[in-house]
Amino acid sequence: MSFGPNAWIQQHWDARAALNFMLGGAGAGLLVAAALAYPESRVPVLFGLGLIALGLGAVWLEIGRKLRAVNVFFNPFTSWMTRESFVAVLVFALGAAALWRPQLFLPFAAAAALAFVYCQGQILRASKGIPAWRAPQVVLLIVSTSLAEGAGIALLFTTTPLLLTWFGLALILRAVAWTRYSAVVKNPALVNPAKALMQIGTVSALAFAVLGYWVPGAAQLAGIAAIATGLWLKFALVTRASLNQGFNLPQLPVRGVR
Repeated sequence: MSFGPNAWIQQHWDARAALNFMLGGAGAGLLVAAALAYPESRVPVLFGLGLIALGLGAVWLEIGRKLRAVNVFFNPFTSWMTRESFVAVLVFALGAAALWRPQLFLPFAAAAALAFVYCQGQILRASKGIPAWRAPQVVLLIVSTSLAEGAGIALLFTTTPLLLTWFGLALILRAVAWTRYSAVVKNPALVNPAKALMQIGTVSALAFAVLGYWVPGAAQLAGIAAIATGLWLKFALVTRASLNQGFNLPQLPVRGVR
């Protein structure tokens, strides 16, 4: 790799890190949707916890020395990764309790899951050297995308008026979050994912969601559209749009000619 005044894509986080935001965020959003839509069911709880575990496992595979992963718990006052790790432990503890008594513990597991995706958004915001991540608007974008994906996954399990309403609200919140984010961040790597997010994952998904009040199969199509476009956007954000700021050199040295 050549370094210089021009920006370059960071090399520390690859697709495995992106999977934490993609799978972990979708799993957390599923726990929230499950608490709202069908709090007596254990299947979405188990599925949501599995997605979060897969996302965290992907990040662990990225670590060069796997046993050093325990160091992530040592900086709760300075690191959002540490806070995410502690919240993840809480999510799994409350999620396990929700598998025992869903009606009692699922709302608490959902609250912890919401805190989990908030930490994910703050992790990106704390990366000050990457313009696409450090914008404050990225936090709401990550949270709303996770909620929309989770609601979309929930629609694959069941279709209820309450779930469809929550799904529509999550899509609208995600569209608002993207509009606010794109107003301050311009990155070519996000153009195509953003078009898909707004046209397919929002407009088309909302139309199918409305139809889903009468045709259950349409609601599932809406969920798939929301899931696919949200995952694509987060993958592009972490792996393709992650340009460093580069060096601020107002004048480059020029070798003189004798």
